Amino acid sequence: MATFGDLVRLARHYRGFTQSRAAEAIGVAQAVFSRIENDLIEPDDQIREKVSAAFALPSAFFEVSDTVYGPPVSVHTMLRGKADVSAREVDMITAELNIRLFNIRKFLENVDYSPVTELPGLDIERYESTRKIAATVRAHWKITSGPIKNLTRLIEKAGIIVGETNFHGAAVSGVTFAAPGKPPLILVNKDHPADRLRFTLAHELGHLVMHRFPTATMEDEANQFASDFLMPPGELIDVFRGRRITLELLAALKKEWRVSMQSLLMKAQSLECISDNQARYLWQQISARGWRTREPASLDFQFDHPEVLPSILKSHLTDLGFSLDELIEMSRIGPKEFRALYGALEPGEPPRPRLRIVN
Repeated sequence: MATFGDLVRLARHYRGFTQSRAAEAIGVAQAVFSRIENDLIEPDDQIREKVSAAFALPSAFFEVSDTVYGPPVSVHTMLRGKADVSAREVDMITAELNIRLFNIRKFLENVDYSPVTELPGLDIERYESTRKIAATVRAHWKITSGPIKNLTRLIEKAGIIVGETNFHGAAVSGVTFAAPGKPPLILVNKDHPADRLRFTLAHELGHLVMHRFPTATMEDEANQFASDFLMPPGELIDVFRGRRITLELLAALKKEWRVSMQSLLMKAQSLECISDNQARYLWQQISARGWRTREPASLDFQFDHPEVLPSILKSHLTDLGFSLDELIEMSRIGPKEFRALYGALEPGEPPRPRLRIVN
């Protein structure tokens, strides 16, 4: 159960403040602020008001009783092999995840939320390879052959809540948070193109399916799962067979399979459908065009935005009769933060039965 000090630290992390900056904003010495965070000082009304004002959060935020969790097991950085996410950014992301979990618990008090499909947990040591696990999940979910059209919806049907954020500007594509007694939560970077977001979603799904504890190889395993889940090897071999792999072909396949040209090229290499020389030439061409970080905008496609969390929020307004002010009050984060996390919502009027949402 969260203490006042836990919530002060959470608010500080969410705002990206150092202890020194937070102490200055509140008007106390850093040593005193440290004692507040560590619950060594009993807060009076004056301290509570100053803390609320310093972090621009309602006083009710500091009365939340939920558990505050530490950092997620995995933070999926923007580029493979890139790990320049600072400790401050991880703290900010972790704080946002906790706040969203607080909110999700409250939002679900009025909604019976039922997934349609089961999220399997598959031990990689038992299945020997991520390829087998990816194939097993596709079979378990009865996914037809060919490209997965709406990956977001497929993941939401398994009871996973997907949200969008900008990660406070950090070079992060996605994170996964699975807390006891709550639906798993995946956050993805809304500023990234759809091909990267789809790979990120599949990567985070891999963590939920395969990883209960962190390992040295988990990121590589999640990447391989994502590749095989989105581009089943047997099907891609047939796609590449007898065709010269060029930038033009990769561009055409990107629109069809809804993955990046680079993912397709890596898949072709792993399946030995392209010579080393030709692959090297294509990588050079991709680099020369500046496509390593951003592929041509003309090849972009629409990301399939989350539906479940928005529908839960809208149901409070249109089916359960909550006012927008009541919904914001329920979140305990204030209007500005509510809009930042959940977007603008229109108020509703109807009465308040308990609503059941079958995803």
